[in-house]
Amino acid sequence: MLNYKRYRKNPVVDFPERTWPNKEITKAPIWCSVDLRDGNQALIDPMVVNEKIEFFQYLVKIGFKEIEVGFPSASQIEYDFMRQLVDRKMLGDDIVPQVLTQCREELIKRTFESIEGCKQAIVHIYNSTSTLQRDVVFHMDKPEIIDIALKGTRMVKEYAKNFPGKIILEYSPESFTGTELDFAAEICNAVIDEWGPTPDNKMIINLPSTVEMTTPNVYADRIEWMSAHMHRRDSVILSIHPHNDRGTGVASAELALLAGADRVEGTLFGNGERTGNVDIMNIAYNMFSQGVNPELEIENVNEAIDIYERLNKMEIHPRHPYAGKLVFTAFSGSHQDAINKGVAAMKERNLDHWEVPYLPIDPADIGREYEPIVRINSQSGKGGVAFVMDTYFGFKIPKGMQREFADVIQAISEKQGEVSPETVMENFREQYLEKKEPIHFRALKVEDLSDEVETEFDTKVRVTYTDHGEDKVFEAAGNGPIDAVKHGLQNTFGIEIKVLDYEEHALQSGSNSQAAAYIHLLDSKTGEATYGVGVSSNITRASVRAVFSALNRLGLGDK
Repeated sequence: MLNYKRYRKNPVVDFPERTWPNKEITKAPIWCSVDLRDGNQALIDPMVVNEKIEFFQYLVKIGFKEIEVGFPSASQIEYDFMRQLVDRKMLGDDIVPQVLTQCREELIKRTFESIEGCKQAIVHIYNSTSTLQRDVVFHMDKPEIIDIALKGTRMVKEYAKNFPGKIILEYSPESFTGTELDFAAEICNAVIDEWGPTPDNKMIINLPSTVEMTTPNVYADRIEWMSAHMHRRDSVILSIHPHNDRGTGVASAELALLAGADRVEGTLFGNGERTGNVDIMNIAYNMFSQGVNPELEIENVNEAIDIYERLNKMEIHPRHPYAGKLVFTAFSGSHQDAINKGVAAMKERNLDHWEVPYLPIDPADIGREYEPIVRINSQSGKGGVAFVMDTYFGFKIPKGMQREFADVIQAISEKQGEVSPETVMENFREQYLEKKEPIHFRALKVEDLSDEVETEFDTKVRVTYTDHGEDKVFEAAGNGPIDAVKHGLQNTFGIEIKVLDYEEHALQSGSNSQAAAYIHLLDSKTGEATYGVGVSSNITRASVRAVFSALNRLGLGDK
């Protein structure tokens, strides 16, 4: 039996004054990428300097203004990387590098050496404040933990005096989610008071969900409570750094934004220790899907995927929100049918807003394509097959025919799994367009009889065809070409057929356009019915080809 009694619930917040449940996200936060530090330290094969530079350049390209570039006092590679950014003048006036350091003087000194020459930089200090770590790791009481934070703040303050650029202090009470709220407020306020921020020179208080320990609403309560109890709130940028241990990092970040957070630290696609950091791309695309400008240039998700996978040596999960290969794919028949109808309705109504079932955004808006939306397997239905035939090949299969052809494709998918669009088309051609045996339509001559007073019919046809390879001709009359061909076939083969339905459409535009015709034909003797399809630059010839196609599918050419 699962031994759930080994675990205890984490405390919730008694905070009836909370206001975040009634709010909504209306603007993007300040984004800070920690891919190059927090994400990089979680890689099996961490990036080398050149790889970090390429990643940095991409982050700048898509709009990040604050980028945590590393832990220069702890690693020579990260120190060298920081120096490369400065020496190669890769930091524009609006790009603020962020460097992490523990609250120890030799590390802070080394950190300031790494950023020498920067016009501005965020120096990020931290120490663990959680109840558990105070007990089992540091063996310190609360005043001793506060003293660490204050000493670190004073050292940064001292080094900042002689620094020619602007220094922004960031302080994180690491393991905030495991820290008593009143103590978290006490240590943060002590740092705020020591640093002395102003509305014109703000500092950053970063409240990390270093380990997700409970539901996202509790994290939001903690953020709003801290915001309400923070000294000099107008002089503090309230930042969050959620991890994803419970799989709710994105939800925690979004609720924390409702609760008053101004800034989000995270990584592209959520790379990071254990289950990862919060996924900034996910949050940004969520905002985009609600009509909120994420203030990141993320129109090309494929480029972001390439950078992430190539430099991190990790793969995006196929079901990863927005970026996964299968997220804009529907295998379910009912989903495929709904997508098909939704896309058609968008076109018909010429809507200026996106509204398609099962697709929260237009894949094309983020650099994806329509083609992969619907894929065919044994779970697919007529709507999916119809969508593929229309989207890929321009055949708008009549509704009544969709089930007939879908059954053909489903039989194939049950044997081999997923069926490619090319295979779908190949079978459509084999089952309908190339159904030319045993009788094969060759040529048609149509004569108008409407001027002949005594005639019962208005059209006469002369049809050239082959019957089991032998050239033959019949002539017949009827009310229109199709009716005349029907009469000719009945008389020639001794059969009784009825046209139940007829549809046609252009396959492509221009002077060389072709037309597709669909005939639903009934064998009146047996009650069996099927569709035939014909294609030609002449719609009448296309229709006759469709009749012959259906006749062969019914097996009437052998009678």
